[in-house]
Amino acid sequence: MLDIRSTTLTYAEARRMAKGAISGINVNISLEDVLVRGQDVEINFKYTVDYAEKVGMLTMYGVLIANGELAECQALSRDWNNGRKLPKEFSEDVLNTINYACGTNGTLVVRAVNLSPPMVPPRITVADEGAGAVSEEADTPASGSQAGAGSTGGSSTSATSGSASSSDASDAKP
Repeated sequence: MLDIRSTTLTYAEARRMAKGAISGINVNISLEDVLVRGQDVEINFKYTVDYAEKVGMLTMYGVLIANGELAECQALSRDWNNGRKLPKEFSEDVLNTINYACGTNGTLVVRAVNLSPPMVPPRITVADEGAGAVSEEADTPASGSQAGAGSTGGSSTSATSGSASSSDASDAKP
């Protein structure tokens, strides 16, 4: 079992590009590189938030450190080098750890430029069917936001969140 040991943010930038109301956000998590050294795994990532209507943006880079059994780390290295994929259970843990670390720290970063917090709280899960299928499950059904996700090649995921109108709210699934 691969265990996540730490997440370190190495860069953060927030910009407000226009005045106006924020009608939603698009969050993207991209795994830039995976390095395996013995039983240690280093994952370099990029976390971006684009605010709808080009109101603003947030970009964060960081490094996630994990470790595990040697054979498991070697298999992870092969899978990443052959198809930029991580094992399903581990990829869920990685994406959720990055989403939490960047969402919470990003809240402080965007405050300086008067943008809404980039919190997208649903738990990210990787579906069994289809390569790279990703979905999100809301932890708080009354949150008033809609979320969805997609993946490209297993190395990136994104989620979009926006305010639900009164007509949408009755159709929203908890």
